[in-house]
Amino acid sequence: MTTLTRQDLNFGQVVADILCEFLEVAIHLILYVREVYPSGIFQKRKKYNVPVQMSCHPELNQYIQDTLHCVKPLIEKNDAEKVVVVIMDKEHHPVERFVFEISQPPLLSISSDTLLSHVEQLLRAFILKISVCDAVLNNNPPGCSFAVLVHTRDAATRNMEKVQVIKDFPWIVADEQEVHMQEPRLIPLKTMTSDLVKMQLYVEERAQKT
Repeated sequence: MTTLTRQDLNFGQVVADILCEFLEVAIHLILYVREVYPSGIFQKRKKYNVPVQMSCHPELNQYIQDTLHCVKPLIEKNDAEKVVVVIMDKEHHPVERFVFEISQPPLLSISSDTLLSHVEQLLRAFILKISVCDAVLNNNPPGCSFAVLVHTRDAATRNMEKVQVIKDFPWIVADEQEVHMQEPRLIPLKTMTSDLVKMQLYVEERAQKT
């Protein structure tokens, strides 16, 4: 068994590539399952050997890609604690928050060539769980929108204003009402632990949505 530090093989970059690819699929699927956009703008694709729904709307796709492009350096440096998909009602109050908690081990133990395929199996389980999450969630009111929030470690927050990955796509501090909900219901969906990354997904759901 070989043990590597985060600097070897650009470990952080490998994790960031895997997670951002996963998060893109997960965000599209959340928007489809929770009916934030009409089902007609989604197309069935295959990812992680399971069918998923991906948006065909160019502007929506670009927003998601630009967001994850900005998130990627934070994951690479292990500065991102949470990536949150917030679904908001017409008054921009959150009704649901899909929270992806991410942590990376300081050392990477490589015991076989099957590590990446093992991680892919774990991510597939997340996708399957998201695809049926509407069974444990109440319906959202019509006219919802969404935003992607990133919770960073303290040191990263101080540096973020200096680094603008995409021109005209700056980080801004989230509104307080997007971050907090009054006494939300907590629904755990999935947890994974691997040599590459640990991740937990849960939903915070507002008790009264209408």
